[in-house]
Amino acid sequence: MPTSDSVPVTRMEHTKTNSTMRTAAEIRKDFPILARQVHGKPLVYLDSTSSSQKPDAVIEAMSAYYEMYHANVHRGVYEISEEATARMEKARVKVARFINAHRSKQVIFTRNTTESINLVAYSWGNSNITADDLIVLTEMEHHSNLVPWQLLAQRTGARLEFVPVTDEGLLNQDIYEQLLQQQPKLVAFTHMSNVLGTINPAQEMITRAHAFGATVLLDAAQSVPHMHVDVQALDIDFLCFSSHKMLGPTGIGVLYGKRDLLEAMPPFMGGGDMIRKVGLRESTWNDLPWKFEAGTPAIAESVGLGVAVNYLDTLGMENVFKHEQEITTYALEQLRTIPGLTMYGPDVTKRGGVISFTLADIHPHDLASILDQEMGVAIRAGHHCAQPLMERYNLTATARASFYVYTVQEDIDALVQGLRAALQIFNL
Repeated sequence: MPTSDSVPVTRMEHTKTNSTMRTAAEIRKDFPILARQVHGKPLVYLDSTSSSQKPDAVIEAMSAYYEMYHANVHRGVYEISEEATARMEKARVKVARFINAHRSKQVIFTRNTTESINLVAYSWGNSNITADDLIVLTEMEHHSNLVPWQLLAQRTGARLEFVPVTDEGLLNQDIYEQLLQQQPKLVAFTHMSNVLGTINPAQEMITRAHAFGATVLLDAAQSVPHMHVDVQALDIDFLCFSSHKMLGPTGIGVLYGKRDLLEAMPPFMGGGDMIRKVGLRESTWNDLPWKFEAGTPAIAESVGLGVAVNYLDTLGMENVFKHEQEITTYALEQLRTIPGLTMYGPDVTKRGGVISFTLADIHPHDLASILDQEMGVAIRAGHHCAQPLMERYNLTATARASFYVYTVQEDIDALVQGLRAALQIFNL
């Protein structure tokens, strides 16, 4: 195994803040898919919360892996295997630096945010949660941060309680404080809602939870791609996010954990690479991070993720967030001009680049289909893997537009034009 992981990660890229970012119009040229047409119209992609598009640099890096040095990692002593191993482990260091982890061995590669949360629920949860222990979640969670804890509660007899969401789309901090008074073993919540766009006060909530002795998991699938997230400053115990939402490929995600927690946790899956020694009746486990990475990993995907991190670092995360605030402000202003449109979530000072809405009595699925056919606009429609949150607002579904570094005002204008066309089609 590579030994570079034994040294601390020094923060480099994020100490250099770019004063200006390339314009979104310039950035769009790096994304080949944005040059295509759908239904005879230019593609307007407004579904980045679901999955972001990929720049040429990521696509080319993954192709280069397959063309030039494809081989399994950690096992071969020949040149291309050693090169593949070095590239994969370099990507791990890049990710660690990106979130300011102290050491890269605290970065576990998984398939996605969902697998990262499940890993914690099974490995840490089965070892630490017992009957009648309290797990505190919130009403705004993605199913990925609900179902694993439901299963854990079923296995152990633990109980679940939830922080409610206000009409404005914020977490009720008074109820959160009351739940903390009951001394939960675990608190798990989303950093940024994939439906409402709400950016929760993570640092404050983590500090309060720790004061009551709770371990905290932060679902950062929607925050790490869009803002500067520092795990040491947050003092977070577990942090989970996905590559495909931050300009990288699908099929690879990240679990960050405090080292003492990860060291104490048993493996999630058994197999090759996660072992130190195997006998017929018992085995011993490999060091971090490989203890949690059984089998052949997503090598090309790790390379792609490393390049995506480079790309975002070059833009500067402060600039990424600033651009999204500006485009979200413009979108909110334009959408307010449409009669019969209702938006959900807080004002722009407390939200990221996500807007969920309904339009008169038009079903969100019909709305999404019209936008696609009439304007080439791609939005998401449905419950967004957050059915309890839909129920909180007495909704079955919403339409959702979401933005990223390549979103321009013309995209918002096309969305608004398509929504007005939908009103005409339904004679509203």
